[in-house]
Amino acid sequence: MSKIIAVEHLTLDGVMQAPGRTDEDIRDGFAHGGWAHRHDDPVQAEVMGRHMAANRGALLLGRRTYEDFAGYWPRQVGNPMADALDKTEKFVASRTGSGPLAWQNSTWLCGDAVTAVPELRRREPDRNLVVLGSGDLLRSLMRHDLVDEYLLLIHPLVLGSGRRLFDGVALGGLRTTDTVTTGTGVVITTYRRG
Repeated sequence: MSKIIAVEHLTLDGVMQAPGRTDEDIRDGFAHGGWAHRHDDPVQAEVMGRHMAANRGALLLGRRTYEDFAGYWPRQVGNPMADALDKTEKFVASRTGSGPLAWQNSTWLCGDAVTAVPELRRREPDRNLVVLGSGDLLRSLMRHDLVDEYLLLIHPLVLGSGRRLFDGVALGGLRTTDTVTTGTGVVITTYRRG
């Protein structure tokens, strides 16, 4: 059966909100957007490239993350990451979304995600579903014990505010399967349900 793999940038205090850009997610007055880029380095790029190659499958995104990605990545002409994301099938979970999706290879995931995601896994048993960002969706999946693996990029940074990955989620034990520390101090750790 396919796995659901969460790939998330986090601060030491667990914040996952807006790692990419200052205007990425300003909900609740969040003013620290773009915090992850100061720690980019070749080790991080190499680890993430290996992970992407090993876990080819489909993306599973919440509506807000999908809209953010769809407004950014298709415009990044000549960028290998953009090319890979364009070609990847994308399933978009939303309680309110309908109508056509503009970004190629994108499909609405109909119904409640907690019901629809296990059905998708049964239909596509050989393809992993990778969740990027999508905090609300991810926390919902976590509350129902549907996430099999976490690839967490933990940045040496404390923000003190922002939406956190594990808010409202009671997790059981996780087993560490791999850890790499980058030259900028990001700890990239893979955890599996234990």
